Amino acid sequence: MLKFFKIVAILEGVSYLVLFSNMLIVKPTNLVLYKTLLFPIGMAHGVLFITYIILAVLLKFKENWDFKKFGIIGLASIIPLGTFYMEKKYLKNV
Repeated sequence: MLKFFKIVAILEGVSYLVLFSNMLIVKPTNLVLYKTLLFPIGMAHGVLFITYIILAVLLKFKENWDFKKFGIIGLASIIPLGTFYMEKKYLKNV
């Protein structure tokens, strides 16, 4: 389950970057393309985010993570690029 969590963490971070770049780069240049891409990118990011949180909660109990580690892993999901940091620091041996 840790390997799957690592993959989801990376994909969640990438989906955040894609969503953010769609907002910053595509929206000012092509509003129609922005609106077309917004739903599928946003939906993918939302599913990955929820999956990340659910897996983090499950792994907290399975791996006996302390509150600090679980808090940092949870906080990493809402900080831009946080999942990449978390993956390198806490899941490097997976």
